[in-house]
Amino acid sequence: MLNTQSRPWWSHLTSYHWFVVIVASAAWFFDCLDQRLFSLARIPALTSLMQLPATDPVVQAVAKQVTAWFLIGWGIGGLIFGALGDRYGRARMLTLTILIYSAFTGLSYFSRTQFDFTLFRFLTGVGVGGVFGLAVALIAETVPAEARAQSLGLLQVLSTVGNVAAGFAKMGIDALEKNGTIVAGAGWRWMFLIGALPALLIIFTRSKLREPEPWLRLKEQGALPKGSIFGPYVALLSQRRWRKNLLVGALIASTGVVGLWAIAEYAVDLQKVVFKTYFEKTLAPDQIKPAMDAAITKAYLLQMLGAAAGMTLFTRIAAMGRKLAFGIGFSAALVVTFLVYWKMSSPMDAYWMMPLMGMAQLSVFAGFAIYLPELFPSKLRSTGTSFCYNLGRFAAAAGSFYSAKLTVDVYGGFKEVDPSLPLRYAAMTMCAIFLVALLTLPFAPETKGMPLPEDDVEPEPVPAKH
Repeated sequence: MLNTQSRPWWSHLTSYHWFVVIVASAAWFFDCLDQRLFSLARIPALTSLMQLPATDPVVQAVAKQVTAWFLIGWGIGGLIFGALGDRYGRARMLTLTILIYSAFTGLSYFSRTQFDFTLFRFLTGVGVGGVFGLAVALIAETVPAEARAQSLGLLQVLSTVGNVAAGFAKMGIDALEKNGTIVAGAGWRWMFLIGALPALLIIFTRSKLREPEPWLRLKEQGALPKGSIFGPYVALLSQRRWRKNLLVGALIASTGVVGLWAIAEYAVDLQKVVFKTYFEKTLAPDQIKPAMDAAITKAYLLQMLGAAAGMTLFTRIAAMGRKLAFGIGFSAALVVTFLVYWKMSSPMDAYWMMPLMGMAQLSVFAGFAIYLPELFPSKLRSTGTSFCYNLGRFAAAAGSFYSAKLTVDVYGGFKEVDPSLPLRYAAMTMCAIFLVALLTLPFAPETKGMPLPEDDVEPEPVPAKH
């Protein structure tokens, strides 16, 4: 018998398998592009809309509020479209979510007030939130088991390319604004217009993208979730096995999401303080801001390279055990993130620290793509995966406010000693969140070598082929 275990994973994929992997990965790529465009454009947008300087505390406060609403929309979208994906099809709902986040990202171009901007970002979040669970369910149920983990890991690796592409888009828009091609102060509008491009993906994929066979079989058998949109959640909670997996998956995924959005997201704020102090000692006043911007951009690009390496490494380790990979990933995230916020004191520090933090923190996101769909049956896979991944958005929104409270109310007095200390101490305290995942792992099922679960089949290891 042919030893399929010795074949490279990609050799198991047909041209249609590759089509599904590429389309689903492209949907998530553009999703991540949209997220990063927002992070880069929110302050310039609010500065323009509110007619206030970027340093005004009101602008900073509204920026956090808009971010919170974006995350809330993200969470709501994940909960809604996860369930709809199980009822009406992964491919159909993935197409709809791409259209939603593309349309409302593009409409952000026409914002005239902070209310318009907040509303469009909330509705964009609804579309963004639905993509991940649908994309990973589509890949997991389409590609052969021998290539499932690697294909899902690839989806997350490519998400870092979306983040980097947003950075380059910002640099290009800034250059056009500087040479007068774009009206000064309007560059942020064009950035959101770029975020509308994913709608073009639908034109080329809608007629060719099919629902996966496991879902189609359930449809023919009349076994898909019925009733209201809450039906899939009732089904998940009514059976002990899925209820446990839902809790385990939600705790693990929420830890990673909170770590990224409530801790790593604000590393740029620390860099601004640290780099300003550093460059004030060596540069003329008019040279400080350009040097800071260049250093922050370089650190971000290196961070994304580290993230891609971390996700690739996680995927390899996951072949030896999902729990092993998560244990290493979250332990590294705890230690490295704590040390970065404690010790970073110059751009040179950031150039090697940020790649390490990106590698550690974002490595586990490859695990979410691989592991979460392995916890639930076909008729509830999109619902379970989306719930676990997107519940963390609400936690991240709360975590952002909690981090702000730590910075101001708990550690604010340290700013007289060093303006970076409140940011450092708040983030170092928040690192305790990584313990949640580490304490959850002993209760998590190991899914390495297991077939995707179904309601009436207890999982058994897939025997090695010789």
